[in-house]
Amino acid sequence: MTIDNYESIRKQVIKAGIEMAETKLTLGTWGNISARVPEEDCFAITPSGVDYNDIKVDGVVIINMEGRVFAGNMKPSIEWPMHLEIYKNRKDVNAVVHTHSAYCTAMAIARKPIPAAAEDMVQIVGGNVRVSKYFPPGSPELGKAAVEALEGRNAVILANHGCLAAGRDLKEAMKIAQIVEKSAKATIFAQILGGVVELSKNEIDAMRDFYLNQYGQR
Repeated sequence: MTIDNYESIRKQVIKAGIEMAETKLTLGTWGNISARVPEEDCFAITPSGVDYNDIKVDGVVIINMEGRVFAGNMKPSIEWPMHLEIYKNRKDVNAVVHTHSAYCTAMAIARKPIPAAAEDMVQIVGGNVRVSKYFPPGSPELGKAAVEALEGRNAVILANHGCLAAGRDLKEAMKIAQIVEKSAKATIFAQILGGVVELSKNEIDAMRDFYLNQYGQR
């Protein structure tokens, strides 16, 4: 992998971070974003505690699958062990977007899953959004808990923390995060109106298959 190729994926991570901030999926310097480096056993991740509009290309950190930093002039996000754990256990995931969006955070601090009720969410996530067990930020246990709750899904609510979306690329991961946030908001409103009506497993499976195999231009 050449430096030029590292630069390409780093720029994509920076662009996604700016989008996350602009769409209010996080505030300040919280949250983090990563993406696998194509054809390499490593990933690029945002640095710790840096405003998304201020991140430079060489500030995006490259970490290998043994957890060793080998490129980047800044300290990586404290959540890099969680991203690493997901990449090691989910070969279908090439990008991770971790947000602190308002409605997902509400679900996180209430420790309530987002039910499989909205069609767009079940299509892109694969069902309901589970809540992972609570562990402190940056801990190896948090990554293992996230992987467990992500089984068969592309998003998880991290207890007392926020949302994590995992996609085939950064564009999809960001879209997942946006749809999950919208679904969290809709769920809270639906509870005010009298409750959520969940979809059946057959309906969820059919819509997930539609999204994976028929949705969009092919």
